[in-house]
Amino acid sequence: MEIFEGEIKNENYFLQLKKERISHGIIVRGKVKGKPGKVKLFEIDLEGKLLINNWQSWGPTKIIDANDVLNIPKELLKKNAFSLNPNPQLLLEAIVSDYFVGNENMLVGFLSSKIGHPYFVIKRGKIKGYIDYFNTEFDDYVEIEPMVILFGNIDVLLHVYAEYVKQEMKPNFLNWNPIGWSSWYYYFQNLTWEDVLRNLNFSIKYPFEVFQIDDSWQKDIGDWEPKENFPCFKEMAETIKKFGYKPGIWLAPFSVSETSKIFKVHKDWLVRNEDGEPLVAYENWNKRIYALDLTHPEVKKYLEELFIKLKDAGFDYFKIDFLFAGAIPGKRYSNISPIQAYREGLKIIRKVVDKSFVLGCGAPLLPSIGYVDGMRIGPDTAPFYNKNAPDVMIPNAYYALRNVIMRYFTNGVWWWNDPDCLLLRNSETELTNQQKKMYALTAGILNNMIFVSDDLGKDLENYLFFASLKLRNGKPFIKGIMSKGFEIKSFGTKIGNVKLRICLETEKSEFYPDDEFLKSRRKS
Repeated sequence: MEIFEGEIKNENYFLQLKKERISHGIIVRGKVKGKPGKVKLFEIDLEGKLLINNWQSWGPTKIIDANDVLNIPKELLKKNAFSLNPNPQLLLEAIVSDYFVGNENMLVGFLSSKIGHPYFVIKRGKIKGYIDYFNTEFDDYVEIEPMVILFGNIDVLLHVYAEYVKQEMKPNFLNWNPIGWSSWYYYFQNLTWEDVLRNLNFSIKYPFEVFQIDDSWQKDIGDWEPKENFPCFKEMAETIKKFGYKPGIWLAPFSVSETSKIFKVHKDWLVRNEDGEPLVAYENWNKRIYALDLTHPEVKKYLEELFIKLKDAGFDYFKIDFLFAGAIPGKRYSNISPIQAYREGLKIIRKVVDKSFVLGCGAPLLPSIGYVDGMRIGPDTAPFYNKNAPDVMIPNAYYALRNVIMRYFTNGVWWWNDPDCLLLRNSETELTNQQKKMYALTAGILNNMIFVSDDLGKDLENYLFFASLKLRNGKPFIKGIMSKGFEIKSFGTKIGNVKLRICLETEKSEFYPDDEFLKSRRKS
């Protein structure tokens, strides 16, 4: 294992590094100045199974073999652009694990991402750790993102790592783990205001705290005004409040579509390529999507006014999506790193909405700590469970559930984990009752946020929703995080200490004390 220490000088930068012994291993801290680009801090040869992680909400945390080769179709890479990685070309050369990587007996991870983007490159059994500062130049020394090398059982080390990150980033999130309804996974972009009213009327038999309107209410991506068949913001929020819920709304605040008014009028507000042209961040809604330059003074004012308007209208829960767009590399008004620019955008939103709940989605993970109260921790769920689909952020209940388990250690430490919505419908779905049961029990026993996304007027497996709520409030621990079968124990849930054995591949699960609990919930 090679860990760099001391002073490193070259024509581009000066780097000072020091190692410190800690209870579980070593921590590396340091300072850098100049134009560092990519700084290499770590190198090791490892064989066997590895635990790897993607940089943002939708990306996988999963197990691979150290000698695996990741093949991503170039067309898919082009369409997703920067969503897969802030440097997409890396994925054509090697496997990348962002922020941390581990095996059965070791975890190496960075404790922050405030300025640079930390990641590991895995190629033919060799792992190299870097911090990417992109094209940013520092006249004075800045602190590097600290790195820890931890030794022990990986099941325990994930919690140790999470605590070290917490000490470094000092997250401050609401002490409220919400329950609610969201429109997206049933209505998608076909939602009408009549659908909202209909579900509000059916919602009274559920203990929802939030009622959230998702994508489809807006005129365009970037033009955040209600379209013709929706009322004004104030009426939307006031209507939801009358039912006793916190009004929630979805938007992608750092994204701008090619068809929007803001794109036509304010191209100077966008992140640009080397030729000075707006840079495509990704493709969605059958459109090219661009990224706001979050360092531009007029963009900052625009963001502030947008969230003041939503907050003043009465919205108290904000699902902010496709956030990675704010962190893409490119030319900006100010010469700071993409990560710094992203955090400036989040800081504006956090300040304006104050004590309202902010849910990050499609969000770079470590840079978001301290600015969000909840975080989506996996790809979109879907009304199907496909173990053989491409593992590249395509909606899929199987991959969503895998991330619920693999990223569980962040819950209640960095933020509240959003496992994505429970789908309880009996029609218009390929999900079996067993698959729905696995999802609901896992989300509950891991004390996640619990949201439903179905037509509440239809026949639903509501007993699974109520069962998941009864399993919350405990302290969970997962044994066998790198195996195919997991043993999840949670201490101090609403029904006492419980245990769930689950295998996502065989779709078998055993719940203890026993399944009588579920039967009683079904009757109720």
